[in-house]
Amino acid sequence: MKKIFMLLAVAGLMTFSAYAQNEEVAATDSVEVVATETVEVEAPVEEAAGVPIHQAIKTKFIEGGAGFMATVLLCMILGLAIAIERIIYLNYATTNTEKLLAKIEAALNEGGVEAAKEVCRTTSGPVASIFYQGFLRMDQGIESVEKAVVSYGSVQMGRLESGLSWITLFIAIAPMLGFMGTVIGMIQAFDDIQVAGDISPNLVAGGMKVALITTVGGLIAAIILQIFYNYLISKVDSIVIAMEDASISLVDMLVKYQNK
Repeated sequence: MKKIFMLLAVAGLMTFSAYAQNEEVAATDSVEVVATETVEVEAPVEEAAGVPIHQAIKTKFIEGGAGFMATVLLCMILGLAIAIERIIYLNYATTNTEKLLAKIEAALNEGGVEAAKEVCRTTSGPVASIFYQGFLRMDQGIESVEKAVVSYGSVQMGRLESGLSWITLFIAIAPMLGFMGTVIGMIQAFDDIQVAGDISPNLVAGGMKVALITTVGGLIAAIILQIFYNYLISKVDSIVIAMEDASISLVDMLVKYQNK
C-alpha cells in the first residue's frame, strides 16, 4: 500500500513539474503564439461540446472496458426488468378497499354469504382473495374467519414482496463490480509502469481513468435500482396497510351480520 501511495505521489510531482515547465515556456512566448495556442486548445472543446450524449456514453462505456461495464449493465437491465414486472403486478394488486367493502356489505344484506363470495370471486386483487378465504369459513365461526384472514394475508404479503430480494442483490453487486474494475485498472496501470521502467503521467492517468469509469458505472446502476426498490417497498407497504384495515372492517361487518 505504501508503494502505491509513493508511486502516486511521484506521478503527481512529475505532472506538477511538467505543468510548471509549460508555464515558464508560455510566459516567454510572444502574444501571437499565446493567441495561436488558445485557439488550438479551445477548438477541441467546442468539438467535444457538440458530441451527442449517446455517443459520449458509448465512448465512456468502451473506455471503461467491455468486460466489467457489460456485467454492470447486465445487472442494471435484470434489476430494471424485475422492478418493472413488480410495478405492473402491484398496480393490478391495488384495490379500492372502501368500494369493495361497500359491495360486500350490500351483497351480505341482499343475498347472504354466497352473494358476498361471488363479489370476492369476481374482484381481482389480494384483498378480495383474503375476503374470499374468510367467507369460506363463515360456518366455523368468527374466530376461524380471523385466523383464515391472517394466514392468507401472510401468503399474499409474500407474493407482493416476491422478487424484491433480487433487486437488492443487483444493487449490492453493481458497485462491487465497479470497484473490482477500479482495482484491476490500477493493477494494469502499475503493470504498464513496470514494463515501461518509468513513471509516466500518461500511463498513470490512463489506468486511473479506466478504473474510475467502472466505478461510476456501478454507482449509477445502483442508484437507479435503489430508486425503483424504494418505490416498490412503499407500494407494498401501502397495499399491506390497506389489507389490514380492510380485514378489520370485514370482521366487524361479519360480527354485525351474525348478530342480526
